[in-house]
Amino acid sequence: MGMVNGLTGTRAIIHSKLSICCGWMSKDEGEGISVSYGRKNRCVAAVLQAAPLPMRSTQVQNRIPADEIKKLRLVTAIKTPYLPDGRFDLEAYDSLVHLQIEGGVEGLIVGGTTGEGQLMSWDEHIMLIAHTVNCFGDRIKVIGNTGSNSTREAIHATEQGFAVGMHAALHINPYYGKTSFDGLLVHLKSVLSMGPTIVYNVPGRTGQDIPPHVIEKLVESPNFVGVKECMGNERVKEYTGQGISVWSGNDDECHDARWDHGAQGVISVTSNLVPHLMHKLLFKGKNQHLNKILLPLFEWLFTEPNPIGLNTALAQLGYIRPVFRLPYVPLGLEKRQVFVEIVRNIGREHFVGDQDVQVLEDDKFLLIGRY
Repeated sequence: MGMVNGLTGTRAIIHSKLSICCGWMSKDEGEGISVSYGRKNRCVAAVLQAAPLPMRSTQVQNRIPADEIKKLRLVTAIKTPYLPDGRFDLEAYDSLVHLQIEGGVEGLIVGGTTGEGQLMSWDEHIMLIAHTVNCFGDRIKVIGNTGSNSTREAIHATEQGFAVGMHAALHINPYYGKTSFDGLLVHLKSVLSMGPTIVYNVPGRTGQDIPPHVIEKLVESPNFVGVKECMGNERVKEYTGQGISVWSGNDDECHDARWDHGAQGVISVTSNLVPHLMHKLLFKGKNQHLNKILLPLFEWLFTEPNPIGLNTALAQLGYIRPVFRLPYVPLGLEKRQVFVEIVRNIGREHFVGDQDVQVLEDDKFLLIGRY
């Protein structure tokens, strides 16, 4: 490669791109590089969205229409268990997924907040989606959480997820580095073109509500499935009144969302523990008695940010190893004692696994910061 303004190689390419952007006027030819120098003009910012690049992974497995995902009523945000060295415990994971299928769960969110996708590398994340599809994709719908606050990452992860066979994607709005509503709309449309997509609205985590006027502009896309909504049942009712599919994102509200406000169903944390009971709550008609029985469990699971309660509960049930990837740590001793009473009140037979529920001492938990 020739020299450009005293620079060679990659540095010359970068320099040439900067020069062209800034409108430097005199011309110097290198090997395939045209660079301008001299008088500077003002840079003109792009105001139109660039045409998207084609998907790099052109093979898309398990392609299904969005309407097939809209039929799902009970979807579990599945937990990711760990080995003592912090790697995935796929044996425990597969066993938990098997129990979800037996319990009547119709779909899984893989690598969501509950599954601790935020603590995974993207390689781990896509591997777990692929593993789930390969082992269970013919029996349950696999919805990969491939959202990100970076549009570039969201696009790349989503194309990989569909390439390995996921049936649909879950996408959150950009968090922390929040964007405008116009930017949010462009972000979501950038991934909607790839396949069936559920939009996830959880302002308590993102710091930004996705208002109805944004969602209403996405409905025209054939890949728009619906919304996982955490803003309460008034918002649920607003969407269902327009024919938009909604899944409650709050277990303690899902019964009323389903039977009183027209929600399609729930994307649930609690169904990791009691899939049969959650199936009954969502499929067998209004049941305020069962809902009341489950409320103490709902409340306990969310006394601290999810997935802390679920991780603690599954460890106490002996279903997973008591291994936590930091920054998550188990619930305190008093709360673990409360869980034992909740299990006994509901009935141990309704929970996953067959070991007796235990309090577990603090030294039984392994906290891992490097994995």
